[in-house]
Amino acid sequence: MPTPRRALIVIDVQNEYVTGDLPIEYPDVQTSLANIGRAIDAAHAAQIPVVVVQNFTPAGSPIFARGSEGAELHDVVASRKYDHHIEKALPSAFTDTDLADWLAAREIDTLTVVGYMTHNCDASTIVHALHMGLAVEFLHDATGSVPYENSAGLASAEEIHRVFSVVLQSRFAAVASTQQWIGAVQSGGQLERGSIYASNQKARAKTAA
Repeated sequence: MPTPRRALIVIDVQNEYVTGDLPIEYPDVQTSLANIGRAIDAAHAAQIPVVVVQNFTPAGSPIFARGSEGAELHDVVASRKYDHHIEKALPSAFTDTDLADWLAAREIDTLTVVGYMTHNCDASTIVHALHMGLAVEFLHDATGSVPYENSAGLASAEEIHRVFSVVLQSRFAAVASTQQWIGAVQSGGQLERGSIYASNQKARAKTAA
């Protein structure tokens, strides 16, 4: 198998998720922040380009308002170098941005996703990338979720993050830890990918046992 031509995309690592009004609850945000920093450092060491994405809403919005402290990049990202910066207003980092062209110009074939949130901007970007023909990697301990309650029901941050990770591994991305990814980067290898059929067969076999 050829060595992947990777780019690391760091999605919305902003203060809103750490000290603001949308705090990441699972995995522990300090753990994911540390792993995001490790991933960026490993990318630099391997000459993998790093793309930083920053979400903005209009001034006066309750979260991510342009000009607010919450909308600013967290120091774990702001203190490190990156190769490209993208501003967005919708979940996918590809929508109304130059990301696709930027990756194509560098012949990137594999997108490694870290940042927030697992179930929203990460998942949207991952699905978008897959449909564009890119391979995708998702570092489950360099991301995170918040809990929700609405007219459809209640879900904890842990449930949301776990279920999205399982679903992503079944078709959309190779889901791995930051350490596993660093190992693959250093060896030039690829991460294990799942399939819908294999994932379903394994679950059915466990239920039948």
